[in-house]
Amino acid sequence: MTFLRHLPTLLCLPVLVIATPATALTIGVVAPQSGPYQLLGQQVRDGAAAAAAANGTVLTFIDESCEAGSGAAIAEQLKAAKADAAIGFLCSESLDGALGVLSAAKIPALTLSVRWTIVMEDALKHDWPFFRMAPSADAEAEKLVEVMLRDWPGEAFALIDDGTIHGRELADAIRVSLEERGMKPVFADTYRPGQEQQVALVRRLQKTGATHVFVGGDRNDVAIIARDAASEAIALSLLGGDAMTAANQPVPLSDGVRAVTLPAYADAPSAATVAAAFRERNIEPEGYVLPAYAAVTLVKTAADAAAASGAALRDRIAKGTFETVLGPIAFTAGHELKDNPYRLLEWRGTAFVAPTPATE
Repeated sequence: MTFLRHLPTLLCLPVLVIATPATALTIGVVAPQSGPYQLLGQQVRDGAAAAAAANGTVLTFIDESCEAGSGAAIAEQLKAAKADAAIGFLCSESLDGALGVLSAAKIPALTLSVRWTIVMEDALKHDWPFFRMAPSADAEAEKLVEVMLRDWPGEAFALIDDGTIHGRELADAIRVSLEERGMKPVFADTYRPGQEQQVALVRRLQKTGATHVFVGGDRNDVAIIARDAASEAIALSLLGGDAMTAANQPVPLSDGVRAVTLPAYADAPSAATVAAAFRERNIEPEGYVLPAYAAVTLVKTAADAAAASGAALRDRIAKGTFETVLGPIAFTAGHELKDNPYRLLEWRGTAFVAPTPATE
C-alpha cells in the first residue's frame, strides 16, 4: 500500500454538496470512508467539497477500501456515475485494474498520494490518462542531491541510514548521484535505530572529520543524534528527509536541524484565504485537504479550457498550467509534477520554516 504520511488532524464536519445543473462537470472523489484511513479520506472529501462549492462542480464520492483487487469495481462505479474525471486514490491497490477501464471511458485520474513507480510506467506504456499530484518516488532524493550540491561543496560530509528499505535506498541514491558529480562522502554507514542515545555514533562521525551529515532515518533518531552531538560539543550540521515531518516527541528536535520535506501548504500565500475559510468551519487545512481542493480546481479549470477549445480533458490537464492553493501546477510529459514540491526547511522552535536567505 502506498500513501502519504498519516498527518494528525481533527475529525471533520459532514460534507454538504450543493446541487448544480445536470450538465455541470462531475468529478469522482475516491477516498476511504471507513477503516484505518477514514480520517485521511475525510480530509480529501472536505477539500474537494469546498472547491466544488466554490466552482459549481458536482462530486460523486466513491469508497476506497485499499484492498487488493478493488480497482476494477471503483472504475465501474465512476463510469456509472458518469464522472468526467476522478481524484483521490490514496492507495496503489485502487489503481490496479482501474486505469485501463477509466482510460476506455475517457476519465482522467489524478492521485494525491500514490508514488509507486510501476503504476506510472504502465500508464505511460498504455497511454492511460493518469496524473500524479504527489511527488514521484525519486523526487525526495533529487531535491536532497540538489541541496547538497549547492550547500555542501568542499565540506566533509557523511551519509548514514537506519537500515530500513526507504532509508537505505535514499542514502544509496544520494551517494551514487553525488559521486557521479565528484562529491564523495568521508563516511557512509548504517546505524542502529531506536536507541536512547547515539553518543558512540557521533564520536565515530567526529573521528572521520565529517561536519555535515545526511541521516536517512526517522525524526526521533535525528533528534537524538543532534542532542548527543551537542552534549559532546561535536559540531554537526544535520540534514534529514521527508520522514522528519512527524510528531516532535519524545525527544524534541534542536533548532537548526534541516530537512527536505513537503511544506505546510496552509502557510503558503496562495492558500491563505482558503485556509482561513476552512478554519472558520473548524476544519484544519492539513493533510489532504488542500491537495484535494487543488485537484478539483485543476480539473475544473482544465475542463473549462477543453470545452472552449474542443480539446479532450486529458490533453488540457497534460498541457496546462493551473493556479491552485498549492501554487502553480503543471505536469511533465511523463505525467509527473513539473516542479519538485520538496523544499529545504529548517527547524525553529515549533515548526519547520524556510532557511534564512543567507543560507538558502
